[in-house]
This record gives sequence, C-alpha cells and structure tokens, in this order.
Amino acid sequence: MKKKLQTVAMILIFFTLMGCSKQDVKVTIPSGKSDFVEKSDYGNYSTNEKKLKAFIENKMLTKKGIYTNYRKQSYEKDVARGHELLSESSGMWLQYLAYNHKYSDFRKFYRATKKTFDQKTQFSYRYTPSTNKKFDVNATLNDLRIIKALQIYADETGNKTFKKEAATRFAMLAKNTMSNGKIASFYDVGTKKASVEGSLAYYDFLTLKYFETTTKQKKMYQKQLAVVKDGYLGDAFPLYSSSYNWQSKSYSDADLNTSEAMETLLHLAEIGKIKKVSLNWLEQQVKNNTLYNSYSVNGNVVSRSHSAGSYAIAAMIFATQGDKKMYRQTMKLVWKYQVKDKKSDIYGGIGIKHQNEAYSFNNLTTLLAARY
Repeated sequence: MKKKLQTVAMILIFFTLMGCSKQDVKVTIPSGKSDFVEKSDYGNYSTNEKKLKAFIENKMLTKKGIYTNYRKQSYEKDVARGHELLSESSGMWLQYLAYNHKYSDFRKFYRATKKTFDQKTQFSYRYTPSTNKKFDVNATLNDLRIIKALQIYADETGNKTFKKEAATRFAMLAKNTMSNGKIASFYDVGTKKASVEGSLAYYDFLTLKYFETTTKQKKMYQKQLAVVKDGYLGDAFPLYSSSYNWQSKSYSDADLNTSEAMETLLHLAEIGKIKKVSLNWLEQQVKNNTLYNSYSVNGNVVSRSHSAGSYAIAAMIFATQGDKKMYRQTMKLVWKYQVKDKKSDIYGGIGIKHQNEAYSFNNLTTLLAARY
C-alpha cells in the first residue's frame, strides 16, 4: 500500500539519507521490486506477538536503538551486553516495521539508526551509550539486514529515495567487504582493512542476488554461492562450516554456533538450495527438542542449552519450504520461552524470568518468525 509523504518530510528525509551517502562508488539501482516479503502467512499468533511487541517497545526500545539485554550488565570489551546497542537489532526492528507497514515509525527509526551507527560506508556493529563509543568495525550481515529493510520499505511504498539509499548502502558495503566471491565478516574503518575470514552465515543470498545485477556481479554471486556450498560438512552432520579463511584457503573446524548455522541454512532455503538431508536433520531436532546451542564439526553436542532464536530461525526455514506443519511445531517450542507472569519485569518477552534476562536477538527473531 503506497503512502504519499508530505513535502516537508520528503525534503528532511532526502537530506538525512543522502548527506552521508556520497562515496566514490558506482551505484547500480536494481529494476523492479525484490522478493523479500514472505508470503506463506502461516503465523497466527496475534496474542503472543502483541505481548512480545509491547515488551520490546516498552522495555527494550530507546531513541538510539534497542538494548542488547533487558538486564543491565557491566561493560566487556569483547562482547556486547546489557544496555549496549547493536545494529543487528536495529536492522531486524526496521524489517519488522516495514513488514507491518509502520512507515512513519520506520523513517523515524532509520534516522536514529544512522545517527547511532553510521560510519559513512557502513554501520558500526556496536554502540556503547554510557561512553558514546561507536566501534570501528561492522558485521557485514547486520548491514545487509538494514539494506534489506530499506528495500522492503521502498517496495511497499514505491519510495525512490529509499530505493536509491538501499542500492547506495549496498555499493559502499560491497566495495570494502566483497570481492571475487569473498564476503568479509567485517571491515575496520580505522585500519581500513577487512577480515581475512568470512562467516558463511553472512552470505545472505536473497539480498545479494537482488543487488548483484551486472554481469560481473552475477559471476561474483555464483562464486559466493560456491564458497558456502563447499563448506558442507557431510551427510552425517548436514550443516556447514562456520567460516572460510581466504588467507589459508581453508574452512574453519571451530565449533558451530547453532543460531549462525541456522542462518546459513535459511539463506540457502530462501533461494531453493537447501539440501533435503539438512531439512531432515533439522526436523528431527525439532521433533525431539534437541536443537542445541553448539556442536562440533563432527556433530557432537558441545552445549546442551537451547535458544529461542535458533528455533525461530528453524521455523523460518520450514515456512520458506512451505512446510506449515513443521513451522507451527517449531513455533510452539519458541513460544515456550515467552514470559507469561504479569508480575515479571520481562512479561511478554522471550527470556529467563528468574534472571530478568531477555536478549534482543531472541526477541526480535521470534517477532519476525511470528509473521511468516
């Protein structure tokens, strides 16, 4: 549904968007709409979703972004926690707003996202409000999430300014993080160097395929797809290696973070490239409620804890495959993590009641999965 903007608002948005987008990159604006909006319509969780959305808006959402965890925690250099903000969360919230036609809220929050995270060519992965610190590195998948949200907004509204913004942000991101099939996990604006390794979970093929439109880019897309396919661990444990190192030309044998492993499967599922054996394995884990948080590359369980976020992504995978039954069965497990005690500070949220812990990733992933 298209919605005309007032002239003053259009002028404000134009300068807000384009003021930081003038970079020495060639911008190719794809023709036509993307295929980013899912159409399965399997989700029927209005009560759960309403409570979850209220929790996020009232307890997690700030003017600058979304808390990493509802619970306040002390600062740690190597990991975001507590009331720090992540561009990951902002990207998912922007997608939710665009999906649900909250256009005014989308524009307002995108302006806030740029103010908090923008580094001209990319978005910082992390911001610490207490020290006003914006970290020098991004996380490429987070940028792709925001770019995807911008394109969804453009598709839904017909807004050419946002369509150009999405294409410009992709071109700037690609210049520093993508080449010859490589997608670097991050780029450091301080050292001006990209990581030598690339997480396979960061290869968001649906988004890449839409924006990589030239002949040269299409060839790069095929190489990107090959990088992930070649990281397959085998039919005995049908997931994918966590990353590929472009210096040593080898795949990592580090333990798998299951939420990232699920992202890899989702990105393959969205373009019809997921293996049947992978789906069978995932179905078995859901049926047995044994989708654990970490595995070795041999398939041994490293951590027997569970994550609502991992199950939520699994639900998205089944919905993408048109498997309504397994989608519903998986979402049933996800909603078990929703706090139902009205006296709790995190009522309605996805979290651990007795610890007052509710992480943005689990909450936002569940919110997005609920609308599939």
